[in-house]
Amino acid sequence: MFREMRRYKQQISKEECIRILNEQKRGVLSMIGDGGYPYGIPLDHWYSEEDNALYFHCAKTGHKIDAVTACDKVSYCVTDQGYVREGEWALNINSVVVFGRISIIEDEDKKMMICRNIAKKFTDDEEYIRKEIAKSFPAVCCLELKIEHMTGKLVNES
Repeated sequence: MFREMRRYKQQISKEECIRILNEQKRGVLSMIGDGGYPYGIPLDHWYSEEDNALYFHCAKTGHKIDAVTACDKVSYCVTDQGYVREGEWALNINSVVVFGRISIIEDEDKKMMICRNIAKKFTDDEEYIRKEIAKSFPAVCCLELKIEHMTGKLVNES
């Protein structure tokens, strides 16, 4: 069902893809939006290897929620910061593309866990995290992207 990578010599391992998902804070979630137009939005994420899923937090209403409610098939793309080899000008950058199905999380305990884990990607200040969650949690929606297919590659921009 999913295509094999055309430039397979640039493909990175599953372990490298997971490292990138764990280290990077955000990517772009792509959905089918209004009128069948693609809709991509940058989002913060948390990857759970145990669940083989990516988790997001967002508002309870809006274009994103309408899109994922209408069609649960999505893709998510993450890139690392890249690097330049000494003596070269070209950026070498790793990207990971995930395909899967997304759903809204209803379980309040799971939503709390997701929010805490996303926050921990940005700060280890437990007091700040506690206050922010206490203030914002009632308005938060959490999404789960169950990974069906994942590929990654290293691109040299020369």
